[in-house]
Amino acid sequence: QVQLVESGGGSVQAGGSLRLSCAASGYTYSSYCMGWFRQAPGKGREGVALIYTGTGRRYYADSVKGRFTISQDTAKNTLYLQMNSLKPEDTSRYSCAAGSAGQCGSWYSGGADFNYWGQGTQVTVSS
Repeated sequence: QVQLVESGGGSVQAGGSLRLSCAASGYTYSSYCMGWFRQAPGKGREGVALIYTGTGRRYYADSVKGRFTISQDTAKNTLYLQMNSLKPEDTSRYSCAAGSAGQCGSWYSGGADFNYWGQGTQVTVSS
């Protein structure tokens, strides 16, 4: 059974940093893609960052480019999202998700095809 568990959310002032972690178990980590998504109240889910776990290729939403970095530690089966220069508009619930090769493209449209999801962690940025 695949489990994804996020941690690292919290409250921070604008300009601050947070690092989110997503620990994966029961999952062939190196074979597929993993992504970070966020959803604020009343808004649709959006893909924030994506990594192909085998090649390390990364993609970012335009709104976070240059501020967020997705990375992985394959030995620990853990995905990370380093978030710097946080803005109030980054306030959202962040979730990690894992998908197979045929599902990764849905990251651009909110990850509807991703198989496995974590429970999410709240990030609140105050001005």
